[in-house]
Amino acid sequence: MATRLTTQDASFYFLEASTTPMHVGSLAIFRLPRGGFSYDELLTLVESRLALVPRYRQKVREVAFGLARPVWVDDRDFDITYHIRRSALPKPGSTEQLHDLIARLTSRPLDRTRPLWEMYLVEGLARNRFAIFTKSHSSIVDGDKALEISQVILDATKAPTPMAEELWMPAREPSEKALVAQALAEMVSRPGEGVDAVRGAVGDVTRAAGEAVRAVGKFAAVVRTAAQTAPTSPLNTTISRNRRYSVAKTDLDDYRVVRSKFGGTVNDVVLTVVSGALRNWLLSRGEPIGPYTTVRAMVPLSVHAAATVAGDQGDVPPNAVESFLIDLPVGEPNAVVRLSHVSHATAAHLGQSRGVTASTLITLSGFAPATLHAMGARVGSSLSQRMFNIIVTNAPGPQFPLYAGGARMLEMYPVPPLVRNQALSIGLTSYDGNVYYGVNADRAAMPDIDVITTLLHEALEELVDAARDDKNVR
Repeated sequence: MATRLTTQDASFYFLEASTTPMHVGSLAIFRLPRGGFSYDELLTLVESRLALVPRYRQKVREVAFGLARPVWVDDRDFDITYHIRRSALPKPGSTEQLHDLIARLTSRPLDRTRPLWEMYLVEGLARNRFAIFTKSHSSIVDGDKALEISQVILDATKAPTPMAEELWMPAREPSEKALVAQALAEMVSRPGEGVDAVRGAVGDVTRAAGEAVRAVGKFAAVVRTAAQTAPTSPLNTTISRNRRYSVAKTDLDDYRVVRSKFGGTVNDVVLTVVSGALRNWLLSRGEPIGPYTTVRAMVPLSVHAAATVAGDQGDVPPNAVESFLIDLPVGEPNAVVRLSHVSHATAAHLGQSRGVTASTLITLSGFAPATLHAMGARVGSSLSQRMFNIIVTNAPGPQFPLYAGGARMLEMYPVPPLVRNQALSIGLTSYDGNVYYGVNADRAAMPDIDVITTLLHEALEELVDAARDDKNVR
């Protein structure tokens, strides 16, 4: 019997539009080993790990007349060379060329007739490097039974983790008649299934959105924060299908210096940096800003990781995930006061929260940021766009090197998706001593995306300078 998509997964599948493809991306940059790293080696590596992510060999089949949610079925014509592709920059490939390529690739929707993912080996980068860009549909990655594929190809050592050999035999694909019969049988035994199907057919995903919020916990607190619509912002506008992409690399020790001086968590410092960058970006555009101007962010994060960095993890489970709405104080001119506002707001949310675990987030090397970013995208896409101005996903990673087929990963940047009428999305990942920001934006609405990444550096420098100068502390 075919496995039916959950209500949440089906909502992400049907919510996709040409201007808002529902996939989450991941850009990893590697040092080229002495022996090189070939396309065939990547194929072999991914094939050896596909058993860990069985959804990546399955496709979605819709049921006739919308009688039930779609089902997952094995792709009997699965061709890994279709999903793993090769690209190259003209040598020596620059960072700008790489980011332009990622923007073009993330703009393209996935092929719905095949398993919903793609991976690109990008060769030709300057300084003896190559990149792997992965994009996976949000319906695949739920953080519980399904992980993001870029997570499972990484190892903590140069020698790849040995995997048991697997002979995969696709199950027979059900006929249209069989899918209809199964749907009718479920409607008789569970009438609610029929109601869900009808709601999905007419585009009413309210119930799915509520379940998505509950899946990351603290539904009541989210509703309280969102009692009023998000502030008016140039971040919210009609968007196209075309994207711009930019990144910022910062030093994790800088965040620790600020946290040590002023308290709170590293995540508080991150959100303050984002607040400072958005403040100065709004000023650069001549937007009116008053003392109480805010930008509302939807922020999914690993509660345990944030608490651990702060040294107060207590009984928080190691894979607890929370998401909340927070008003970033972009109207406050003093960086230290901004940090104080953010720290109090996040402490209030986390103090009231109930963690919901994602049982498979920590596997193999323990590197889960790609999956955490995908979970954040799922939540953001489920909520009404009127509830927030921007999504900021923070997925802490390990502070030691990781490898793919013996190639050391140097940098790891998220490529978060955009939701309808939102021109900017920010994702960040800490890894091996650094914090990596990935900024995805609408091409027409954000021609100044590089200003954002420059201002992220400046906002962090402002906080570090304040931490080292007692006169700036109130």
